Amino acid sequence: MSFDSTHPFSSSHSQSNLNSLFAQQREAYSAHPFPLLAQRHQWLNSLRDMLSREREVLIDAISQDFSHRSPDETLFAELMPSLHSIDYTLKHLKRWMKPSSRHVGVMFQPANAKVVYQPLGVIGVVVPWNYPLYLAMGPLIGALAAGNRVMLKLSEYTPASGRLLKDLLGRIFPEDMVTVVLGDAQVAVAFCGLPFDHLLFTGSTHVGKQVMRAAAENLTPVTLELGGKSPAIVSAEVPLKDAAQRIAWGKTLNAGQTCIAPDYVLVPHDRVDGFVEAYRQAVQGFYPTLTDNPDYTAIISERQLARLEHLQSDATEKGARLISLYAQGQGRRMPHALLLEVNDDMQVMQDEIFGPLLPIVAYHTLDEALTYINSRPRPLALYYFGYNKSEQQRVIENTHSGGVSINETLLHVAIDDLPFGGVGHSGMGHYHGHEGFMTFSQAKGVLVKQRWNSSQAIYPPYGRKLVRLIQKLFIR
Repeated sequence: MSFDSTHPFSSSHSQSNLNSLFAQQREAYSAHPFPLLAQRHQWLNSLRDMLSREREVLIDAISQDFSHRSPDETLFAELMPSLHSIDYTLKHLKRWMKPSSRHVGVMFQPANAKVVYQPLGVIGVVVPWNYPLYLAMGPLIGALAAGNRVMLKLSEYTPASGRLLKDLLGRIFPEDMVTVVLGDAQVAVAFCGLPFDHLLFTGSTHVGKQVMRAAAENLTPVTLELGGKSPAIVSAEVPLKDAAQRIAWGKTLNAGQTCIAPDYVLVPHDRVDGFVEAYRQAVQGFYPTLTDNPDYTAIISERQLARLEHLQSDATEKGARLISLYAQGQGRRMPHALLLEVNDDMQVMQDEIFGPLLPIVAYHTLDEALTYINSRPRPLALYYFGYNKSEQQRVIENTHSGGVSINETLLHVAIDDLPFGGVGHSGMGHYHGHEGFMTFSQAKGVLVKQRWNSSQAIYPPYGRKLVRLIQKLFIR
């Protein structure tokens, strides 16, 4: 989603309509501000049943939006993690909801203290086009688990998926519980201007800044999942086949249209040629041909395809060496390609790529590679390939990123017990699992005292002997 470009279809929701939907949800929340565990379980089970029952139509709608999306990629990258997230949440929600006891010092006795996890109210979620199901379900699961009402703004670039999700969610939830908003940039601007109790946005850093400005008008807290240029480091000793195959999988899934896809690879200067060959073999092993290959996903739109082709031509015009792994593409199935001898003047090294182009940056020492990463905005993900545990720890401790995978790509996002989120230019806040429940809850501190009032010992007038004694005992 973008706030400042042309869009394929016009607004479906007016400002007054959005205000009305929000008011319905706010009123419904006020009537039931603290749903019981059984109610939340019912919501999540209904959502799970729908996803399981309707998986084929969901796969078809997403493929229609992409012109072709691999059905297996939708199963593995969208449906499976959504279902697993629901199962994990159902298993642990009772414990998450339980108030946590806190220590009360002797000065404040007799009393007890606890933290109560209260639903925030109405949650807004802006969903991007690259994973229209999973990136809607993830926040929805966390928000429902925490007891909230939810408004989802689906991307205008996935109209078939958006209309389907609006219909399917409308069958299991009333509009004042969960509602799907469709529409263009003007709708998105109006949506982000609503006085939500929390707003979660997934998308580009550029648009994330606009979302944060819009939310600031209402002092709405935000979680921003933004992406950026996630690096992969190939060590001096890791078998190149191991590293190349795992990086290739992370880069080719969804044709590279993944916020945590490896954006560029740092390779020891004397291993570049070997890595290129190992990478070529890995990609061509996954996809022997692009023509009519059901496993190879297309670029979402002609606009995005033109953007990627511009990144490629800009790089070659400025001296990059292009290694295309296929003779030609098919429709919006863009051929996967490597870019060598890149530099910072090239747009491909400035912008998040979000497609099947992979720059390779040569380095001499691990310190040089870490310096290269740390001189740039902090990425959403970082990948290190090497089996030396001291080097693994060195990378973890000496870089900043939203998350890290060692000898793997992408899969840390699917671990339900790990928080997911960015840092700096790659975002703020996190969700998934328990962290998602906490993000969409107010951790309310509660102090409880009964009839006996020990505090009267420090009431004025302050010159009394008891007050002086207390000061002497407790202020040192």
